Amino acid sequence: MSFIISVIAFIVAIGVLVTVHEFGHFIVARSLGIRVLRFSIGFGKPLFTWMRRGDPTEYVIAALPLGGYVKMLDEREGEVLPADQPYAFNRQPLHKRFAVVIAGPAFNLLFAVLAYWVIFMVGVPGVKPVVGDIRSGSIAAAAGFESQDQIEAINDEPTPTWETAMLRLFEGVMHGGTVTVQVLTQHGNRRTLTMDIKDSATLTEPGKLLDGLGLSEWMPDIPPVLGQIADDGTAFAAGLKSGDRVVSLAGVPVKSWQQLVKILRGSPGKTVDIVVERQGHNLSLKLPIGIQGTEEGQEIGHIGAGVRIPADFGARLRAEQRYNPAVALWHAVKRTAGLSWLTLDAAGNMVLGNVSWHNLSGPINIAQYAGYSAEGGLVPFLMFLAIVSISLGVLNLLPIPLLDGGHVLYYAVELVKGSPVSLRTEIMGQRVGIALLLMLMVFAVYNDLSRLLS
Repeated sequence: MSFIISVIAFIVAIGVLVTVHEFGHFIVARSLGIRVLRFSIGFGKPLFTWMRRGDPTEYVIAALPLGGYVKMLDEREGEVLPADQPYAFNRQPLHKRFAVVIAGPAFNLLFAVLAYWVIFMVGVPGVKPVVGDIRSGSIAAAAGFESQDQIEAINDEPTPTWETAMLRLFEGVMHGGTVTVQVLTQHGNRRTLTMDIKDSATLTEPGKLLDGLGLSEWMPDIPPVLGQIADDGTAFAAGLKSGDRVVSLAGVPVKSWQQLVKILRGSPGKTVDIVVERQGHNLSLKLPIGIQGTEEGQEIGHIGAGVRIPADFGARLRAEQRYNPAVALWHAVKRTAGLSWLTLDAAGNMVLGNVSWHNLSGPINIAQYAGYSAEGGLVPFLMFLAIVSISLGVLNLLPIPLLDGGHVLYYAVELVKGSPVSLRTEIMGQRVGIALLLMLMVFAVYNDLSRLLS
C-alpha cells in the first residue's frame, strides 16, 4: 500500500510542479505577444487534446506524466509565414526571450512562497531542538554541550524547531571553520558555544550530521505502561494486559519505557520475571521473550506489546509556527529565499568536495518522501511540494545547456557579443548538457538504490 501511495504522490507532485513551471513559460510568452503552439503536460502520446475558440494554442495531457513543455512559434523549428514572424520566439528582443526563459523557475519559487504562506497560516507543528546525550570526545562535547540544552540560534539565526536547527547546522557545517550555537540550559541560563568543524564532507553524509557532531535529540521518559497487545506475541501468552504498568523486569526496577525496551531487546529467547501494577496491585508473571531479526542480521528481544502514550506527553517539546497572513507571508518569502540559497550553496560545495555527493537524490528517493509526506496529511505534503519546487527552480537556473540556465548563459553571451550564439554552438551545448544530466541522473539513481538496499 505504501508503494502505491508513493507512486501516486510522486506523480501528483511532478504533475503539479511541472505544470507550474511550464505555466510560467506559457503565460509570460503569451503576455509578451509570442505565439504558443502547444502547452503539454507530460511527454509521449497525447491522451487529451483541446483548443479554445480563437486561441492558437493546443493544450495537451500526454501519456508520460514526468515532464512537460511549451512549444512556441520559432523559425529554428520549422517554416514560419512572413505574416507570423513578428510572433516567433526567435524574432523577439533579448529582454523578452530572457523573461520567458526565467519565468519557469520564477514560478516554481513563487509556488513555494504561496505554499509556505498557507503552511504558516495553518500552523507548522514541530519539536523544540533540545539535545539529549552528548557523545564523549565528540565535537559537541568539546564545545561544551550538556544534556537538555535547547538550541535557540545557530550563527545568530533563530532555530524554533529541530527542522530549522538541522538546516542551520547543515549550512554551517558545510562551510567548515566554526559554528556558533546559542543554547538555553535546563536551568534557564543562556550560553554561547562554538563547534570546530574540520571534515565537512563526512559530516554532511545523509543521516550523519547529528551523530557526527556527537549530538542526539532529547526524549523525555515515557511511563512503562503497556498499550496494544498483539494476540500472537509472548506478552499476550504471559497474561499481560493493556494498561499494565511494568514495575520490574528480570529483577531490575523499571522507570521508563525506554529502559524496558533496552532490557527486552538485549534478552532474546530468555524467560524472565516481570512485575506489573494492575488496578492498584502488583502481579508477578513469567515472561518468555521472543526473537526478532533485524535488517543487520542481529537478533533482538520482542514481546508484541506497544506503549501507551500519555495525552500530555512531550508538551515541553511542542513548538508550532503559526502567524497572521501578513507575518506568514514574510516568513514564507524568507523561508523560500533561505532554502533557495542553501540549495545553490550546497550544489556549489558538492562540486568543491565540501558536501557529500550522496546527498544527491533521484526519483526513487523523491517518490519515497512524497509517499511519507502524503501519508502525513496536507501540511507535510505541501512542505514537500515547496521544497521540491525550490530545488526544481534553483537547479533549472544552473548554466547547463538544456536547462533554463543554459539559455540564460547563451543570452549573456549574446549580450556581450551583440548577436545570438550560432546553431552549431547550441547543438554542441545540447550534447554536453545531455551528457552532464545523464551522469547526474545515473549517480542520483545509484544513491537511491544504495539507500534502498542498505
